[in-house]
Amino acid sequence: MVLSRILLVDDEVGLLDMIYKLLKREGMRNVDTATTGKKTMEFIHRYDYDLIVLDVKLPDASGFDICQEIRQISEVPILFLTSYSTDTDKLIGFGYGADDYVAKPFHSLELIARIKALLRRQQLYRNQLETIKTKPLHFGHIQIVRLSAELYVNGNICPCSAHEFQLLLFFCDHPNIIFSIEQLYEKVWKQEAINVDKTVVMCISRLRKKIEPNPKKPSLIVNIYGLGYKFVPPQR
Repeated sequence: MVLSRILLVDDEVGLLDMIYKLLKREGMRNVDTATTGKKTMEFIHRYDYDLIVLDVKLPDASGFDICQEIRQISEVPILFLTSYSTDTDKLIGFGYGADDYVAKPFHSLELIARIKALLRRQQLYRNQLETIKTKPLHFGHIQIVRLSAELYVNGNICPCSAHEFQLLLFFCDHPNIIFSIEQLYEKVWKQEAINVDKTVVMCISRLRKKIEPNPKKPSLIVNIYGLGYKFVPPQR
């Protein structure tokens, strides 16, 4: 758990600082904090988290809406921390994709126990995912071997750059999900996305020439006008 990355989101700075110190005391050193929905999504697009502790009431957004937005791109465990404690509120939270719910005021030991439980579950999921990653991915005429970073098209090895391979792998791990150019850049290039349109579009263009049956009419990496791109697995 020491290596787990956690995001704490709450507009109460004093409470945020208290939870931050509690986690540090438990040996959790990799902890980020945010007080707004905007900053939260900036962190989400930049880093891969093992757990998010999310307040429902933020100054610029609803935690429910933020949770729903996160669920479009990630299955990271989300623990709602809020003063809304009725059964209806909890059901709404779980309906939006939350994994657990702690009402304010709370006992610090209970919060830590729930955080640890979610981190254990996430670690188990990551271990299972690593096992899956040792197996090649098959998408019709495309085969991807993660461990050797090799791409095969119609049974023949197809050379590609590191960014091309990483971008294709990211698409294959998130089929049928639309990502903006900025999201793709931050997830694959691991840098802040500023004026990166040409970089991503050119990389996608090169990938299409390698994997698409007809690059002029792409059917695998599809452009959703005004929104971004998504990977559509070929029909078996």
